[in-house]
Amino acid sequence: MKSRRFGRTNWQVSEVGYGMWGLAGWTGSDIEEVNKSLDRSVELGCNFFDTAWGYAEGKSEEILGGLLRRHKDTTLYAATKIPPKNFTWPSKSHFKIEDCFPAAHIVEYTEKSLRNLKVEQIDLQQFHVWEDAWADRDEWKMAVEKLTKEGKVAHWGVSVNRWEPNNCLQTLETGLISSVQVIYNIFDQNPEDQLFPLCKKLDVGVIARVPFDEGSLTGLMTYDTTFPANDWRSTYFVPENLISSVDHANALKPLLPEGMDLPEMALRFILSNPDVGTIIPGMRKIKHVESNIATSDGQGLSTELIEELRAHRWERQPTSWSQ
Repeated sequence: MKSRRFGRTNWQVSEVGYGMWGLAGWTGSDIEEVNKSLDRSVELGCNFFDTAWGYAEGKSEEILGGLLRRHKDTTLYAATKIPPKNFTWPSKSHFKIEDCFPAAHIVEYTEKSLRNLKVEQIDLQQFHVWEDAWADRDEWKMAVEKLTKEGKVAHWGVSVNRWEPNNCLQTLETGLISSVQVIYNIFDQNPEDQLFPLCKKLDVGVIARVPFDEGSLTGLMTYDTTFPANDWRSTYFVPENLISSVDHANALKPLLPEGMDLPEMALRFILSNPDVGTIIPGMRKIKHVESNIATSDGQGLSTELIEELRAHRWERQPTSWSQ
């Protein structure tokens, strides 16, 4: 596993991190297999783990806490997130800071995360939704400064709403934010325009999430794919989105190099960008851990292929189903 410097934190983080959204609450999660997959990732050099209180109301944080205790002699970085007070994902432009992140709420949920993780300090605490209109509000800044001074949080980050990569630029300029988590993949290349250059200028670490576009970039979805009613993807891949997603994924298949599948090409596209600190694919099975981590071998895609993939940039705007 290769590592990269993670912005102003100066951490050396694994290029392929671990997204823990699907480890509690999604269809098919099995705790024994989950723990084995997590342990295997550590064996292979993964050291960055991203969770949130909102992932099954702290259950995913508890799973990560168990991993930290099982590997207490290994340097592992735990990143989690504070849910918005109104528990609405994503935030909307008309939401006020009082609706989502009043100071007392930030403190309360940081304390909950500390208990779930069973740690004295959270390496990276992130705001799970964000509106850049809040950049100059004192409420969140006071809480950030308080919790940092008390040693309960080492660094702070923002998780940017889907398809809104520029909805945090003023916030990064405050100097209080060490990382930004953003959707970045073959389809969603917009962060390259403004966000990544600013992160480079300010030395802010970049976490690339949703590398497989919620599943379309695995190449396994078809026009007939369905999800159980209790799986959030059943409301995300509505017919309009499912058909278009499969069309866009199928258009990539003729570009696959010999011996490479679509998930590997998707990860290698992201790893070919030095502005990215780490990628956080969701991984519930050991075979996925091994195949995803295997892409961190220093072998990026060819310049020619990257240029071809740039033509598959897909401009999308938030909708009622995009969550």
